[in-house]
Amino acid sequence: MSMSRLRCMLQGMDLKTFILLFVIVPIGIVGIYFHGQKVTYFLRPLHAYDSMERIVSVHHTICSSRVELNVLPACPNRIFFAINRDQFDFIESRLTYGTIGGRFRKGENPFVEEAYQRVALDHLLRIAGIQDDDLLIMSDVDEIPSRHTIDLLRWCDDIPPVLHLQLKNYLYSFEFLWDHRSWRASIHRYQMGKTRYAHFRRTDYLLSDAGWHCSFCFRQISEFVFKMKAYSHYDRVRFSHYLNPKRIQDIICKGADLYDMIPEEYTFREIIGKMGSIPHSYSAVHLPEYLLNNADKYKYLLPGNCRRESD
Repeated sequence: MSMSRLRCMLQGMDLKTFILLFVIVPIGIVGIYFHGQKVTYFLRPLHAYDSMERIVSVHHTICSSRVELNVLPACPNRIFFAINRDQFDFIESRLTYGTIGGRFRKGENPFVEEAYQRVALDHLLRIAGIQDDDLLIMSDVDEIPSRHTIDLLRWCDDIPPVLHLQLKNYLYSFEFLWDHRSWRASIHRYQMGKTRYAHFRRTDYLLSDAGWHCSFCFRQISEFVFKMKAYSHYDRVRFSHYLNPKRIQDIICKGADLYDMIPEEYTFREIIGKMGSIPHSYSAVHLPEYLLNNADKYKYLLPGNCRRESD
């Protein structure tokens, strides 16, 4: 009886309805499953927040510093700095180092864990004995201020209370220049009870051409896999084949996106302009001096050397 009713329903459908129900709708469902995240990012400009267009470039202000502090948060399971601390004996007296156990809970937003560990950095600052008006650099370890930036800040008379650093944005190595808009690294004139560790926009002041941000700039494929799985955006690994070493290697050499995502931008023009792979650059001009002086050791970061070690 049910089969008879089904036949009657199908016979009563016109061709357009049949195509809609059994072709277009299934294709749409499959497309949303595999590419829904891309659609979300492409529509981002419709609900974008205030951009950095009003940021003012600052070249002429600097400040004196009495304390240099190097705070490195620990990586889960592999505390690289602790293992290699002897390599930093030459600045041991200027190091303040600590670790904090993770508190990640299943189903919890990963940024909660990240915020928890960033708060721990405030405690390390107090242990280091930082004082009011000391110069404090807040940045992730892959955000690298240049030497001329540090010299500029060290010898000046005054800077704003908070100053962001404009860094050249690289991906995988210095072969793939993404843009010049990395700005989250910042300089603070420390104020007791007021200054807190943060990695978001705090001011409209930006120091231009202040260094480099090299994201996912790893030597070994296993390090890419580790970060993709442990990263705050681990949810972007939507399919297991994203972690396939051969796929990762191919993407690195193309300058494409590891997560097969649309660029995270806030205007349609910027999204469209950045879609696809990043153009190759084979210039070594204005790269970190230490990198160029140790080219054999860090060959994988230089243009033309995209092949990574398997392990």
